[in-house]
Amino acid sequence: MTTLSTHVLDQHGGLPAAGLHVDLYAHGAATPCAHGITNQDGRLDAPLLDNGEGGQYTLHFHVRDYFLARGVDSPFLDRVPVSVTLANGQRYHVPLLITPWGYNVYRGS
Repeated sequence: MTTLSTHVLDQHGGLPAAGLHVDLYAHGAATPCAHGITNQDGRLDAPLLDNGEGGQYTLHFHVRDYFLARGVDSPFLDRVPVSVTLANGQRYHVPLLITPWGYNVYRGS
């Protein structure tokens, strides 16, 4: 079964991005198949996809809402979409590093 987890680090504040909303969409879907909010460590309490199937998915990280809730103007980024293709039976972890002006994403472990 396929597993997908994530965590978010706020490089602007130098801390984990707690309280950031993340949606997971299966390829072509109009509504999310999973949703989570990062905890104090910037991680979700459970994987977005656990014992799931491989395929194409898009994570939507609500970056603008996160920064605005902290009193940081974020006029550039709104939602950061990260589209991935997952193989059956693999474990995936997608870390996201954010600022109000940019982001970096990679496959973690």
